[in-house]
Amino acid sequence: MLLAVNPTATARATVGTLHNVQATSTTDQTETHAAAPVTARSRSWRRVFDDISRAAHQRQLWAHLGWQDVKQRYRRSVLGPLWITISMGVTATGLGLLYSTIFNMDASEYVPYMTVGFIIWYFISGCLISGTDVFIQNEGMIKQLPAPISIYVFRTVWREFLLFLHNLVIYFAILAIFQPDLKWTFFSVFPALLLLLVNAGWVVLLFGIVSTRFRDIPPVVSSFMQLLFFMSPIVWPMSALEANAGPRAWLAQINPIYHYVDIVRSPLLGSDQDLYHWLIVLAITVGGWALALLMMRNYRARVSYWV
Repeated sequence: MLLAVNPTATARATVGTLHNVQATSTTDQTETHAAAPVTARSRSWRRVFDDISRAAHQRQLWAHLGWQDVKQRYRRSVLGPLWITISMGVTATGLGLLYSTIFNMDASEYVPYMTVGFIIWYFISGCLISGTDVFIQNEGMIKQLPAPISIYVFRTVWREFLLFLHNLVIYFAILAIFQPDLKWTFFSVFPALLLLLVNAGWVVLLFGIVSTRFRDIPPVVSSFMQLLFFMSPIVWPMSALEANAGPRAWLAQINPIYHYVDIVRSPLLGSDQDLYHWLIVLAITVGGWALALLMMRNYRARVSYWV
């Protein structure tokens, strides 16, 4: 017995099936898109902090590179990195004896003052000058190695800190020779050094990004550092400026280097210290990192094209 087939019903069933398939396909695509992870944009805070976090976890890489930078500088030298300490010691001794006579100060007070100032200044100036070409010098690695750019910042800060530790040997020689009267405030040097390192991070990062885009920045910074050195109380004591400049001595307070040097030098020499130096350094630290992170958020992805 043959059954009659209704063409209209068959067509309707076919259309209904197609609609169901399309609906199912659309639902599957929607679920797939919903389940897929959302990719962060290149200009996002998430990528900024992820870059810094991944670089911090690769400390073996940037620590090794920083140490190799120090070794390469004195390759095939008999004394090696000890030349850093010797050079600092000779410079500090010669200038200390000369300027103590010029300023009519006791050498036992002035030589430690100037030497510690020199040690801190070399670290600050090293971070500023090296920061201007941190990405330019690492052009090959940036283009070939898929690594976070913060690695090169950590590498530079670590290298300058190693040089700082080499120079710090002179301070212990000063302790043995001049025996300054240290106080319990000596222990405040440890948070001061930590603040110095934290500030070195944003300085290298900020100047590195800006200098990669504008290649005139490195020579400008190098030239400006000479002026900044003489404008900072490194070789001249603040008391001499206050005695001769009078009310105009407050202009030295505008110089941020003065505050960074003071929070480290005062505890190392057993001198009294004012709280406002710490407050100014903390304020600069917050503002500096905010600006550096903003620059990194906006231009991190362009560094590889600018180098």
